[in-house]
Amino acid sequence: MTPIRSFPRRRALVAAACLASCCAAQAQDDTPSLPSVVVTGNPLHSADVAAPASSLGGDALVLRRGSSLGDTLNGLPGVASTYYGPGANRPVIRGQDGDRIRMLDNGGSSLDASSLSFDHAVPVDPLVVERVEVLRGPAALLYGGSAVGGVVNTLDNRIPRRPVQGVTGALEGRLGGAANERGGSALLETGGPGFAVHVDAFARKTDDLSVPAFNRPVDGGTERRDRIVNSAGDAKGGAVGGSLLWDHGYLGASVDTYRNDYGSVAEQDVTLRMKRDRFAVGGEVRDLAGPVSTVRLQGSLANYQHQEVEGSGEVGTTFKNRGGDLRLEAVHARTPLGAGQLEGVFGVQAESSRFAALGEEAFVPTTHTRQLAGFVHEQWRLSPEWQFSGGARVESVRIASEGDANPADARFGDPAERRFTPKSAALGAVWKLGGPWQLTANAAYTERAPTSYELYADGVHAATGTYERGSLDQRLERGRNLDLALQWRSGPDQAKLGVFTSRFSNYIALMRTGAPDHVDGDESFPVYGFQGVRARLYGAEFEGRKRLWQGAAGRLEAEGQLDLVRGDNLSNGQPLPRLAPLRATAALAWQQGGWMARAEVQRAMRQSRVPDDDTATPGWTIVNLASTYRLPVGGSSDALFFVRLNNLGNQLAYNASTISTVRWLAPLAGRSLSAGVRVTF
Repeated sequence: MTPIRSFPRRRALVAAACLASCCAAQAQDDTPSLPSVVVTGNPLHSADVAAPASSLGGDALVLRRGSSLGDTLNGLPGVASTYYGPGANRPVIRGQDGDRIRMLDNGGSSLDASSLSFDHAVPVDPLVVERVEVLRGPAALLYGGSAVGGVVNTLDNRIPRRPVQGVTGALEGRLGGAANERGGSALLETGGPGFAVHVDAFARKTDDLSVPAFNRPVDGGTERRDRIVNSAGDAKGGAVGGSLLWDHGYLGASVDTYRNDYGSVAEQDVTLRMKRDRFAVGGEVRDLAGPVSTVRLQGSLANYQHQEVEGSGEVGTTFKNRGGDLRLEAVHARTPLGAGQLEGVFGVQAESSRFAALGEEAFVPTTHTRQLAGFVHEQWRLSPEWQFSGGARVESVRIASEGDANPADARFGDPAERRFTPKSAALGAVWKLGGPWQLTANAAYTERAPTSYELYADGVHAATGTYERGSLDQRLERGRNLDLALQWRSGPDQAKLGVFTSRFSNYIALMRTGAPDHVDGDESFPVYGFQGVRARLYGAEFEGRKRLWQGAAGRLEAEGQLDLVRGDNLSNGQPLPRLAPLRATAALAWQQGGWMARAEVQRAMRQSRVPDDDTATPGWTIVNLASTYRLPVGGSSDALFFVRLNNLGNQLAYNASTISTVRWLAPLAGRSLSAGVRVTF
């Protein structure tokens, strides 16, 4: 591991400046002291969890909403995003993405194809999300081996869990921005004795993203552009849900639909037409007598499809994913153990999906994936100062390929099946050191089964401009993870510093094979293969906040954060690809009555630690301004007006987490002004 003292001087100066500002990553409550955040992704719904967790909701979420989930979360401590223009971005947590990040929809599986390719969007729109949680550590393992990097859980209350008095809801409208967004959402909830109903809908249209003038690669040369070609989008959807409620539980269901048509920035005449329909059920019975105090049930069925449509209107490739999941968990009553109390949850989870890629550009065969898992999570409160937690999960995974659909076009071979039994375990501890100090630690051993495309892929992947090959010889991905965090909190002031490291004895990476380029007509594509290598990831995260002044004219606070992740392929001595560089944010926030104003500076350093088949990404500095005004509208209703001026200096910037074949086609957004209002009643 590279010691911190070996960092270049300029990076050390950025880190020192951010530490000195003692600032936080996001807007917080308007309260004199910060309350504990209950993370519902934790199965015990506990406020004091050993795992590092972030929660984004309320006004902070309204201000941060982007056109995708990755764009919305990008910039939280340790969270970056893939970037395929504004239409398709997926969260990256501590350098890990794809199937190492578990995407949840109200705690259940979100069935899609977003982990298969960088141009596949997540079928969740931030406009209808009420809260987003990012969870790591022992509790994250309960959601599968694909949660080795973390869990992203979106919450929208489409299955109401609590009674609703009268009629409540929210309306939101947004205009402007670098993509000339025209978007809006509506939410309505009502109920009576023993029932509650939820209805929501959203729509969003955007134009090609406006960016600073740049040289776009084209046909061996470049052309001058000030927009990302073919990046416009049109998304819409909605849901209806309802629950039967009683004093000690609920049982409900919801139906939702999502549609999104957006351009492929790598192919200027290709449009992706995505749709997903989902039916979900959920229920809970609380306060039971006996050894089990709570039982929860959750399940869903989803039908996902997207088509890649050529400029002529012809459908080139169709991706389909149909399946469902069922999860049953039981919380056992608190039990005395030694000098403390033990509480925990155990359960089973089953998932099944059938994935099909049809068309000339299909690079994976039709596959069936089935998973059955058992899990347990225990939390032992030894004393007010000490808390321990532990989790374990065992899975049975079957991944079957149907082989070649057309024997005349032999590519994927005969039908085949692989079976895996991943096992994972984690331990965590919280030590309240006294006063405002707290220390947390987590250690985990994780195993992940290879995905269908890591096993069976064999073809041109148009979105990345490569020829990709899987391997039937793939073994379980195995890793060991450790993170430590020291937190200080005193009234409105707080600071948190964390460090982490992960070592993999087998890390499945997509790497250039060295084989001659694959020739398809008049085009050639470099050949990449999914290979198991030894790997290491490590880094640090800091966030904090300091109240500088408070008086009759309001209050002024300093905020900011810093994060760093580094990764190495220990098998060949090269850096791992697509890692975010050292990033720092410093901000000032002023609040008086219903007014809030915020100015921030974001700095990303040059990312020059890249493998041989990539190039360095230049660093950048971006200044953002934002302001909100909350206007009471009688009773418990209010209107939140907001305005944002992003990238004040119109800085040309690129995302280092973007695959290199797309990075130079899609810079980050240029200078833009956006505004909107959210009315709650």
